[in-house]
Order: sequence, then C-alpha cells, then structure tokens
Amino acid sequence: MFNESMLFMLLLLAIGFVAKNSSLMIAVAVLLLFKIGGMDEKSFSFLQSKGINWGVIVITIAVLAPIASGEIGFRDLTGAFKTPFAWIALISGMLVALLAKGGVILLADDPHITAALVLGTILSVAIFKGVAVGPLIGAGIAYAAMRIFSFFT
Repeated sequence: MFNESMLFMLLLLAIGFVAKNSSLMIAVAVLLLFKIGGMDEKSFSFLQSKGINWGVIVITIAVLAPIASGEIGFRDLTGAFKTPFAWIALISGMLVALLAKGGVILLADDPHITAALVLGTILSVAIFKGVAVGPLIGAGIAYAAMRIFSFFT
C-alpha cells in the first residue's frame, strides 16, 4: 500500500501544509482517501479524463454567477468596452483560450510532459500562492513555445 506515489502525495501534502495552501492540501487529501479506500483504480482514471472539464465548468459558473444574479447586466457590458483596459481584458481572454486549446493538444499528443507541468503548477501554488489552473495554460504556453522553437530549427 505504501509506494512511491503515496510518498509523493504525502510530500505534496507537507508542501501544502508548509505553504498554508488549502487547495493543495484538500486535493491531496481527497486523492489519498481514494487511494487508501481502494477506490483509486477507477476513480483516478475517471478524474484524469473528466476533471479538467469539471474544473472549467465550475470556473465558468463562478464567472457567470454575477450575470445570473443580475449584478452585471448589458449596461455594464457595453460600458466596459469604452475603456482601454476592457479591450485589453477581452484580448487577453481570447489569447488565454487559444493557449488552453494548444495545451489540450499538447497533453493529448505528449502526455509525458504532464509531469513537468504538474510540478511547475505545484511549485507555483505552494511557493507563490498561485492558482492551480496552470497545467492547461502552462501546456498551452509550452505548445506555443515549442511551435516557435520548431519553426526556427
């Protein structure tokens, strides 16, 4: 029962504790409970295949909640496009979505890159109090960088 993956997860739990990062600690604790409870075989592959989509859905719900509650309406939306910062935000949102698309392609074509992306995300979350949306965007940035690198080589 105690193997390399368990040791790795306990190390991540300790990093989360030291960094006071509750998101990392909760994620590791849930996965450890699945593993200890013997539910790891089916649940891990299911989470791996569906987890990113669920995360995107939850984030989208959180972003749309102010619209659904009436806190943000059409007047706010049209008014926002009168400022340069709103245009910067619009373009940034589009670029991030395109980067994430590249990330999905990279992770599907080259899954071994996931280990480096996950480690980078964990380090950022633990050390810099980052937010763990990094693997997909990180993969997108890596995909774009690899395409640029390939163009020049």
